Amino acid sequence: MESIRTGEQNSSRVVADQGGQRSPILWRVLSALLLLTMGGIHLYLVLTGFGGLLGVLFVLNAIGGVVLAIAMIAAPRRFLPLASVLGLLFMAGTLLALVLALTVGLFGIHEQLSTQLVPTTLIVESIGTIVLAVTTGLAFRMRRSG
Repeated sequence: MESIRTGEQNSSRVVADQGGQRSPILWRVLSALLLLTMGGIHLYLVLTGFGGLLGVLFVLNAIGGVVLAIAMIAAPRRFLPLASVLGLLFMAGTLLALVLALTVGLFGIHEQLSTQLVPTTLIVESIGTIVLAVTTGLAFRMRRSG
């Protein structure tokens, strides 16, 4: 009877270990998708008429989103903490810039909630910041454990 229990305990431990290994991959993919979405929104806005300094910043945002999304997926395990921290800072910085533009203004730009895709961008970047924070925590925990 004891060998049956031991076998059950071992099989549940294997399932937990497999779930633990899959979890960081899921968070990496979610992080990459949110970075791509953020960059895609900014590229779309440039292609539909935002120009000048704002347009240049939006293009740089789109490029940064793509580069960081690739890093989230392609980074070896030892570089995942760096990639996730950079992604988190980029996403949170972009969210902060939008909040500043909505409140006190940024670079002379005063944004309004009624502007195209502003509510969507707020949601994507807020969720992205949370997801990237979790991914960063997991990346550092994985780094310490092995």
